[in-house]
Amino acid sequence: MTDAKKLFIKTYGCQMNVYDSERMVEALAGEGYVTTDVVEEADMVLLNTCHIREKASEKLYSDLGRLRPLKTAKPGLKIGVAGCVAQAEGAEIQRRMPLVDLVVGPQSYHRLPAMLRGDAPAVETDFPAEDKFDLLPERRGTARPAAFLTVQEGCDKFCAFCVVPYTRGSEVSRPVDRILTEARLLVAKGVREITLLGQNVNAYHADGWGLARLLRALAQVEGLERLRYTTSHPNDMEDDLIAAHGDEPKLMPYLHLPVQSGSDRILKAMNRKHTAEAYLRIVDRIRTVRPDILLSSDFIVGFPGETDADFEATLALIRAVGYGMAYTFKYSARPGTPAAEKPEIPPEIADSRLHMLQGLITTQQRAAQDAMVGREVSVLYEKPGRMPGQMMGKSDHLHAVHVGDSAGRVGEIVRVRISASSSNSLAGVRISE
Repeated sequence: MTDAKKLFIKTYGCQMNVYDSERMVEALAGEGYVTTDVVEEADMVLLNTCHIREKASEKLYSDLGRLRPLKTAKPGLKIGVAGCVAQAEGAEIQRRMPLVDLVVGPQSYHRLPAMLRGDAPAVETDFPAEDKFDLLPERRGTARPAAFLTVQEGCDKFCAFCVVPYTRGSEVSRPVDRILTEARLLVAKGVREITLLGQNVNAYHADGWGLARLLRALAQVEGLERLRYTTSHPNDMEDDLIAAHGDEPKLMPYLHLPVQSGSDRILKAMNRKHTAEAYLRIVDRIRTVRPDILLSSDFIVGFPGETDADFEATLALIRAVGYGMAYTFKYSARPGTPAAEKPEIPPEIADSRLHMLQGLITTQQRAAQDAMVGREVSVLYEKPGRMPGQMMGKSDHLHAVHVGDSAGRVGEIVRVRISASSSNSLAGVRISE
């Protein structure tokens, strides 16, 4: 019996890339690959890239440069680049870095086995007619009680700063029956919490169903105890989805609802197609049905043309909402997007604004965590903690919680009384049942 080939995979960026990496691992298992955390052991290195973050291409080429000595020492080593940078730059990656053996976009990674065998081109960045999910193998077992499940891909919003419509394609929703089947398989293998993924996940529409109906159907899957979804767009927060936050107990009280800016002038320049007031009305409606919901968001500072007044409007919106957390970015141009053609504001101004915004968000995040002290929450144990007799998991509000519980088991959902708050996590004590 020959030894299994070893695959080292590095995942950049968002949760959808985490899901895609898992599916690529499953696809390559059929070719005899098992994963390794030690890159020097690998027979194949796969870099699953993201184009959203700043300097994404530079980070990729830097990582490829670090792989050059390994490729020289192991000529048989296969190196692949997947994901959104692969989709955007295609054959240019191989031209700049000849050590790369294959390049595959996020809609074509089901073809990885054929590419490795030489039965398909070494660069696959088309948007294929076939559905990749039909051709991927069945989900494998998972060692984790929480899992991602992609239900929607692509984007039709065309925000002026974003490359997603060009790298992931137009909005496509997976059929209901396939999602339910995949969810049942995950639950049968130990999953208790599923997060539904999509570039605009609440734009989900398939077989006459919207996201709310899909969530309600998933809530009926025996053994599935928790549901979440990300990332949502304010323009797709339909009435029934808002209602689901109030009447579906398995839908957790956490929502990531990106707004990007609090200035109507900048929102229009970003092509967001909503106003700050409209966003705040949505927040009010959600909190009416679920008062304890914790909200997070995305913000871009330094967008071309942003004035001091525009930035102050963003700070005002943040103060009005009160976020539990947020992802904050300094604008950086993405080639091919409309905003890339506009003059950027001075970097020192953007840096100063980012620092101020992050300070406000940090204050709100700490206040939200401190407010949990003394409260009872449900915690899904995901792994043992660093200390003996400790378990670590996520609360219903998605806070990381460390619990002293020597008898705890991964996959349990327990009641915990929060006793302390630190910078990025909570501590608590299990409540005897």
